[in-house]
Amino acid sequence: MTLVLISLLGMGLFLWPFSGLGLPASTPALVLGLGTALGLLIFEMGTRRMDARSFALLATLSAADAALRAALVTGIAGFSPIFLLVLCGGYALGPSFGFLLGAASLLTSALATGGLGPWVPYQLFALGWVGMAAGLAGGWRRNGRPGALDILVLAAVGIVTGFGFGAVMDVWNWTFYAGSGQLGWTPHLTTVAAVGRFARYYLVTSIGYDAFRAGGNALMVVLLGLPILAGLQRVGRRLHLQWPVTEPSPSSADPPDHVAARDLVVPGLPVGVQSGPPESQEARGQVQ
Repeated sequence: MTLVLISLLGMGLFLWPFSGLGLPASTPALVLGLGTALGLLIFEMGTRRMDARSFALLATLSAADAALRAALVTGIAGFSPIFLLVLCGGYALGPSFGFLLGAASLLTSALATGGLGPWVPYQLFALGWVGMAAGLAGGWRRNGRPGALDILVLAAVGIVTGFGFGAVMDVWNWTFYAGSGQLGWTPHLTTVAAVGRFARYYLVTSIGYDAFRAGGNALMVVLLGLPILAGLQRVGRRLHLQWPVTEPSPSSADPPDHVAARDLVVPGLPVGVQSGPPESQEARGQVQ
């Protein structure tokens, strides 16, 4: 539900030029993008679906992804290595993590390269949706070692999101071609006319560019995706601690009416904390 709400907010930003109301101001758009990503992060940590270790993993992957993008800030004909970790991270760790990884990677890269401009909120949502789409595609399988089928599915997601990322970002680029005949955006267009102009603009200027990005995403996943997915799944399993709950042994005696002062009862841990040193590994509790 949270991701649906976030996506609706982002879609409102991208659909604004088709409303005939002009363009949204840059500052509110940036506040919306940053506020949405921060709100999702706070929600995930507040509900304990993301703890300190998961946050550390998110920060590490974001920094690594920003470093990859720093090598090719503008990309090569639409291709950029920033998509690889976002696709793999979302597929292995879920749609919420994928959205946050895409948004955080883009924001970290923008801060590192000094490219914090009016395009950032649009890129933030677009790359976040790439990670979210990968997470939704990976929801069918969470257990077992990644295999060829996972790579095929993720490569297909990389192709689709390669075109999708380009298409939604072209909405922002398209608004700068205000005086370009029947292709450019102009204020106060009807919705139907605006959609027609954007479709022509995209087919003429961008579809080949986006095809190179889509193919590059698939190629990166095929060449490097398997070991990255395996590593991320292993890390993901270790981040989810499970405390064993053992059934108390049956006893013919009635349960006591009180608990001794030296015993500590912890919900989910049916093991008393003894006053002396523990005598067995079971008494200390296990982390699976």
